[in-house]
Amino acid sequence: MLALEFPFITLRNRTDAPDPAEAYGSERSTPKAGLCRVGDLDLGLLSPLAGVAPNFLREDLLRVQAVQDMDGDAVFDRLAATAGGRGPALYVHGYYIGFGKGCRRAALFQENAGLAGRFLWFTWPSNGVAAYYMHDEANLYWSVPDLADTIIALDGRFGSGAVDVIGHSLGARGVVLALYDAASRRPDLRLGNVVLMAPDMDLGIFARILPRIAAVARSITVYATTGDKPLALSAQLHGYPRLGEAGHDVSGLAGVEVIDLSDLPASEPTGHLYHIYSRAVGRDLSRLLNDGQGAGQREGLEPQGGNLWRLRRPARA
Repeated sequence: MLALEFPFITLRNRTDAPDPAEAYGSERSTPKAGLCRVGDLDLGLLSPLAGVAPNFLREDLLRVQAVQDMDGDAVFDRLAATAGGRGPALYVHGYYIGFGKGCRRAALFQENAGLAGRFLWFTWPSNGVAAYYMHDEANLYWSVPDLADTIIALDGRFGSGAVDVIGHSLGARGVVLALYDAASRRPDLRLGNVVLMAPDMDLGIFARILPRIAAVARSITVYATTGDKPLALSAQLHGYPRLGEAGHDVSGLAGVEVIDLSDLPASEPTGHLYHIYSRAVGRDLSRLLNDGQGAGQREGLEPQGGNLWRLRRPARA
């Protein structure tokens, strides 16, 4: 039975809902913090079916069991006590993520990448409705200053080079913009690994911003793939390729290691959630974030020239 706890920082409004999955809504609010506990549903006699269900259905077999409000300083104290001498790994989710769904997916990501104890979830007020992309985009931009504040505060508490920052999809765009803000305010800021997974960001804009943020991170890694349906739609909407779409020229992204996942078998129907459902990606992330290995050191990565690497299809996906 899966049972995971992790701290979070949120810019969502607190509700009075009795269901912990609805403890926070989708309205903008002041920063708050807490602890989320996620566990398996009790399926009773149907429990054996969970073991044969497709991996991408695991989210539906989880429930948010409890949400505890905490002071922000208490969250930092908890991370200091549980991280095993490491700095925290701050994770920022993407679009179409309500609070309950976000808790479940954060738990799955923490498990897949082996980040238990050092995991901190940053949840901005995504509406959780598929049709509200522009609404979510506006709320992401609104959230950037507080995300930058959080990154600066973590660096101040845990020390230079100790904090990893991870963003998925639209959240990866938020990470890049927050780093731009933080680097402008704190040129002496020094983070550990910055990881952008399936980043929903204009490739050309990222290339222009990169020189302003490169110095604040020990490493910057981008995960990309072909067949990512949400990013294909975003590229059509915006009129420019997304950073998370494989197949574009990335040779000009100096100092960025780009990992092409196109050889991996599909882990779920959208091609967008490999950070949660692909064990091969989880292993690679763990080697990067927990073992500090660069692309040239990680098993399974084949150099494609310059800063581009391809993750081989494992014998067992």
